[in-house]
Amino acid sequence: MEFIFITLFPELIEQACGHSIIKRAVDAGLLSVYCVNPRDFTTDKHRTVDDTPCGGGVGMVLKPEPFSAAIAVAKKRSPQGLIVALTPGGKTLCQKQVEKLAGQGQDLIFLCGHYEGFDERILEQADIKISIGDYVLTGGELPALVIMDAIARFIPGVLGKAASAEEESFSSSLLEYPQYTRPIDFEGAKVPDVLLSGNHAAIKRWRRKEGIRATYCFRPDLLAKANLEEGDGSLLLEIIEELKGKQNE
Repeated sequence: MEFIFITLFPELIEQACGHSIIKRAVDAGLLSVYCVNPRDFTTDKHRTVDDTPCGGGVGMVLKPEPFSAAIAVAKKRSPQGLIVALTPGGKTLCQKQVEKLAGQGQDLIFLCGHYEGFDERILEQADIKISIGDYVLTGGELPALVIMDAIARFIPGVLGKAASAEEESFSSSLLEYPQYTRPIDFEGAKVPDVLLSGNHAAIKRWRRKEGIRATYCFRPDLLAKANLEEGDGSLLLEIIEELKGKQNE
């Protein structure tokens, strides 16, 4: 799978992809990263990629000519690649969308904006518009990298264990249960006894319950769309009673 970034700052992408899991995946040929700089398609000595907004207003708007030329190069490289525009007006990224994009297996072409945003004629060329949240960033590179990182985890071989991506937070619309490692006792804070018991059924139940507890306490909105299993209702009732008991202490 290839991730193509249409960006004015390819060095940001190159630096981010030069470390950790993504770098190892690139080195192993599991995925590839390529950048196209719209400035390479400008014709003036200043390599201008933006202009003032028609109708007046503050800031600068990205011009359609250099970005459309960059898109053409990206599509020539990957004719079936999906063009993804990073824009506040896009659909908010969620785990289901990540899994869908990963499952399609198509290359992704990221349109990374800056300044006051894209000329609308650039956005009209996008297949998908995505936002990573209700806040404003200085450019589209970070959101694009977030999407790539989330999708890369589902590419076979990128993670050490295939189950890792499936067990992460949000994969079942629940937050992940707490994790522990050695030392067993760290300054008086101990690993829960159940995790040391060797009783796999009890460990599985504890993890499920703690995942539900974390979701109920910190992201209750996720419970309405969670992939709940038989017995989860009883676990939730236990959690609610335990929380009530703590409030009454």
